[in-house]
Amino acid sequence: MQNLYQVHTMKFALIKERKNPPDRRVVLSPQACEKLTNDFPQAEILVESSDIRVFKDKEYTNLGFKVTNDVSDADVFLGVKEVPIEALIPKKKYFFFSHTIKKQPYNRNLLKALLEKKIEFYDHEAIVNSDNFRLIGFGYYAGVVGAYNGLRAYGLKFGDFNLPKAGTFKDRTELEAFLDSIKLPNIKIVLTGKGRAGNGAKEVLDHLKIKEVSVKDYLTQDFNEAVYTQIDVLDYNIRKDGQELDKRDFYNHPEAYNSTFMKFAKVSDLYIAGHFFGDGSPYLFTREDAKSDDFNIKVVADISCDIDGPVASTIRPSTIANPIYGYNPITESEVDFMDDDAIVVMAVDNLPCELPDNASRGFGFMFLKYVIPAFFNNDKDGVLERAKMTENGKLTPRFSYLQDYVDGKE
Repeated sequence: MQNLYQVHTMKFALIKERKNPPDRRVVLSPQACEKLTNDFPQAEILVESSDIRVFKDKEYTNLGFKVTNDVSDADVFLGVKEVPIEALIPKKKYFFFSHTIKKQPYNRNLLKALLEKKIEFYDHEAIVNSDNFRLIGFGYYAGVVGAYNGLRAYGLKFGDFNLPKAGTFKDRTELEAFLDSIKLPNIKIVLTGKGRAGNGAKEVLDHLKIKEVSVKDYLTQDFNEAVYTQIDVLDYNIRKDGQELDKRDFYNHPEAYNSTFMKFAKVSDLYIAGHFFGDGSPYLFTREDAKSDDFNIKVVADISCDIDGPVASTIRPSTIANPIYGYNPITESEVDFMDDDAIVVMAVDNLPCELPDNASRGFGFMFLKYVIPAFFNNDKDGVLERAKMTENGKLTPRFSYLQDYVDGKE
């Protein structure tokens, strides 16, 4: 049997995104395709024609790539969102976000179809290094857009400034140029998370030249300008037994901790949630916390968007079309965000779609760096092997925990 990773020519297809609402992102920009074929002359790229992709068909043909309605003779199919079952070609290799790893009920039939059609499937979310650290993702641009949307929501609620939707800008450069025109009042902004999303959000705050202050100063001082603090898990969680250990202990034993986030909620006006929330971790603030007179947060930009979870005001995801809703903490229900008692919530769960140009370029850079070489170096680092969920109609051992989910037992 021929080894996948030693094939001399490899034909990649950029597939058209078919999920609704339309997603304009793509795994590889025209320039990324050019770099791929320059670096690996044995690679060939087909582009499935698309009228919604952020890069026009002509931008690919101008660089010599074939754009066609039929990409069925490709070996590897590269997409972003879930591929509709009827569009899947049997016995091919596919990359996309399947949203099945956490046994999401709405995609069980998709995983079943991948198995039935004997597709060799690789999930972008499962592209990790040997320490299980994710190598690629859109989280950084989720952070950029999430912070922008949080500021926009604050301006709409309090009338201090008026920002257009992020999706109206061609790219990040235009977005930041418009941001330069606003003046923030003296508000305090707390940002959770120091991963890709948190750092993407931080860059927007830094672009605005908002002063970053220490946790201690943030909690104890008043300022005559807008300030922010970026906090990590041990800044807002404490061990129940009082021991002070490291972050690794928190990740390994989250159930041993209680949240201390209320000390930040007491002094913050805007909260940007860019953290990763692990199973068993304490909620940052509960519905009861949000009822407290000490709860001062007026706007929550929830990039992480875990529904009915660690951020109590996030009771549903919002959409790019309608990104903002209100949460009344007393009635624990949704209200108009302009309501006097409302906490303003921005919880769009596909934020990078609002900057599809930059998001696609950033994603493609990572895909070229971490994934493509594995096809031509015998997968020496095991990147493809770890990301592979299905093969020959079966789940791979790494994903065998999904068998009950596939069988409908969970």
